[in-house]
Amino acid sequence: QQGDAGFTWQNVEITFEEGEFGVVYQRRKAEGLQNTVLSFRSPYRYNSELKVREVKATDDIAKNSYGASSASAIDQKMIENYRRLSAKYNNYRDEKDCRPSEAKVHIIGELNNSIEKCLDIKIDNLGNVEDGKGSLYFTKYDQNDPFEFDVLSSGEKEVVDILLDLYLRQEKYNDTIYLIDEPELHINTSIQKLLLLEIDRLIGPNCQIWVATHSIGLMRALQSDLKDKCQVIYFEPGTKFASEAITLQPIEKSHSNWRKIFATALDDLAELVSPRQIVYCEGKDKPSKNVEKGFDARVYNSIFGASRPDTLFVSSGGNSELDQRSEIAIKILSKVFSDLEILVLKDR
Repeated sequence: QQGDAGFTWQNVEITFEEGEFGVVYQRRKAEGLQNTVLSFRSPYRYNSELKVREVKATDDIAKNSYGASSASAIDQKMIENYRRLSAKYNNYRDEKDCRPSEAKVHIIGELNNSIEKCLDIKIDNLGNVEDGKGSLYFTKYDQNDPFEFDVLSSGEKEVVDILLDLYLRQEKYNDTIYLIDEPELHINTSIQKLLLLEIDRLIGPNCQIWVATHSIGLMRALQSDLKDKCQVIYFEPGTKFASEAITLQPIEKSHSNWRKIFATALDDLAELVSPRQIVYCEGKDKPSKNVEKGFDARVYNSIFGASRPDTLFVSSGGNSELDQRSEIAIKILSKVFSDLEILVLKDR
């Protein structure tokens, strides 16, 4: 609470399926993994360049001792993670006593599987620190000459940064809550959805992701691809978080609630967010005395709002008007929204 000097991390309680935070922490401590309970990423991920000029040892990643310690701090992890990736490559090559090309396929190949799902680039090689080329080098589908990390766009750097960090944490952070603040910054909307799906795949089944976001792309992923494995908390405008005790509850993932959520990102443009499916049904299309407009549609939207949040029912008059209006809608809307399906529901 603002103005309350006694409000610290000790006022926050976290309970897991295995018990309260202290119990889980002590159990992990016996394994040397007490700092892997939570993994945090600040929204201020800033690594405009990657130029490693010396070979240097890194702490055990389970110590969780690098990166930002608060949501307002810069979370620079690329240089440390470059060293970790190089060490992972060298260790695999030496332990397996294999050729560098084989180690490259295994270590870099696994990471590229994630990167290529989001971007049209892939890591070609890890450079050479001793040769003054301590950076990640990439290629594109239409460009075979490797280019270094520094020339990537801000959005590409963000994606590589996040995926590399998660890839390196997989082994020891396999029962972890990942807190990622606004992972979509600088990233193209179409890529945001792909990134969240890949984050979900990388962290494994025993982990959770807590994401704070205003992203249309991320919300689309939650609305469609991840709808059966996610919960959404909507922060209602006007809520007095600084002065009142608030219990946060996941909302029902209905059509009307999704419209509220998208309104947060789109403001007045929220009305332009098209559903994936429009169903024309019977019912008054215009209000008249003592007759409620669109009653049939209201009933259907209420019934199917949670199970089919991307479907919108629209009352369109009597039986004959249904065919006329649906034909007009198909001619117009199908040209604007290529993946929109328009159906007619006739009451026989």
